[in-house]
Amino acid sequence: MVIRTNLAALKAAMNLNSFTRMVNKSLARLSSGSKIVSASDNPAGLAQSIKLKAQIGQAAAANNNISNALSFSQTQDGYLQQVGSALSKMAALAVQAQDSTKSNSELAGYQTQFTALAGFMTSTASTKFNGVSLFSAAGLTVTTDDSGSRFTMAGVDLNAPAYANAASASIASPDLASAALGSVTGAIAQLATDRAKVGASQQRLSFTNRGLNALSSNLTSAMSQITDVDLAQESTNYAKYQMLMQSSTAMLAQANLNPQVVLKLLQ
Repeated sequence: MVIRTNLAALKAAMNLNSFTRMVNKSLARLSSGSKIVSASDNPAGLAQSIKLKAQIGQAAAANNNISNALSFSQTQDGYLQQVGSALSKMAALAVQAQDSTKSNSELAGYQTQFTALAGFMTSTASTKFNGVSLFSAAGLTVTTDDSGSRFTMAGVDLNAPAYANAASASIASPDLASAALGSVTGAIAQLATDRAKVGASQQRLSFTNRGLNALSSNLTSAMSQITDVDLAQESTNYAKYQMLMQSSTAMLAQANLNPQVVLKLLQ
């Protein structure tokens, strides 16, 4: 038996070091919840997870843009509903003002109400959403996906000729009221077209929103398969490595005692 080089102890020490590293790595995985605690654990998986994480962040940012655009469009449509109500009332006043039995004072009252409603429509044209004009001939452009694709929502201009003609009309006399009715009817037709455009934009944005939600969910699931630790499996591994480490420690101690047997031969 050789006592100068204790091969059994060296092998036991190597095993102990190996199992100690496994225990430490298992502890790191359990404490972090990640299977990849260092780049060497899974280089390819790490590279893929970095790309997936970036894409998830980009999709979330695009979805935030979509949500803001939907809020913008819904606010826009809410105002257009009120403009529609105002135009409907203006049309009714224009019809009433054509009654030749109405006195001048009654016509003046109708005119006052008509002017007030026209003023509401005119002031609405300058309304803003977070500093951005709600009603402009130029459409609002929004990013719709993680690659930067863009969609331009249809613009709605409350200063368009159809609205301007209705706002400047007068019902101070039956003849003027007749002409005003034609202008208001034209504005109502324009409003119907504009609200249809807004509705189409909302529909497009809603579909895009749901698509981005599905994309984010699937990307997150894919990244989880690569990086997230299986706690049940890793707990089992930790218990196994810990037992092996303890066994190696005991065997190293035993291997270090073996040379004592040789010493007895020299006594």
